[in-house]
Amino acid sequence: MSVLVYQTFEIKQDKYKEAINNLREIKKFRNDHYDQNVEILTPVTGEDHTYSFLTTYEGLAEMELQGKKMFEDEEYIKLIGEFFLENIVQGSMYTQIFRTLSEKESDKKGNKK
Repeated sequence: MSVLVYQTFEIKQDKYKEAINNLREIKKFRNDHYDQNVEILTPVTGEDHTYSFLTTYEGLAEMELQGKKMFEDEEYIKLIGEFFLENIVQGSMYTQIFRTLSEKESDKKGNKK
């Protein structure tokens, strides 16, 4: 089962351009260096400066392993530190973890009822 991590955060209005550039760097770095898929979600409705990361992992163990690797990586720590300290509103990050629902055995074999 895949695990999806959904993180929302509010970008400081006076740091909008810097925050967007930093988000793109974080996404590229994580997609290039780690076994995960990161997407940046932009608001269509709701709070205008609330953005999100949606990260997909192969499973819980993979999420834990990737997290450990990222927080041991000095280059990643520098990227994420700048983002947290300079570009988002303190206390605005909210993280949810979801997993996909597995298919029934009959659906896997093509025996749909």
